[in-house]
Amino acid sequence: QLQLAESGGGLVQPGESLRLSCVVSGFTLENYAIGWFRQAPGKERESVACINSNDGSTYYADSVKGRFAISRDNAEGTVYLQMNSLKPEDTGVYYCAAALNMDSTTLQTIFVTLGYRPWHLRYFEHWGQGTLATVTS
Repeated sequence: QLQLAESGGGLVQPGESLRLSCVVSGFTLENYAIGWFRQAPGKERESVACINSNDGSTYYADSVKGRFAISRDNAEGTVYLQMNSLKPEDTGVYYCAAALNMDSTTLQTIFVTLGYRPWHLRYFEHWGQGTLATVTS
């Protein structure tokens, strides 16, 4: 059974950091692209960052570029999202999700040029329960 479990959220002040973890089980991590998404209260879900399966290429939303870093440890079955210089607008529930056999053009569209749209669920079929990150002074 394919499962993803996020952790690492919490309450921090602006400018501080958090490191989120996404532990996967039931599938081989290196075969999947893993994306991070977030949803703030009352807002639509948005894409944050992604790391692809084949060459480890990464993609970031403009709002987090230069502040967030995504990485993966295939041996540990874990994907990380290092979030630095956090802002109040980074507040939300952060989800990780898995997609099989993703091409770079589609990932570029979802995470950089267009952003997340509900129909992208056909690619990212497997989701974790989410972890809440709150940035407030």
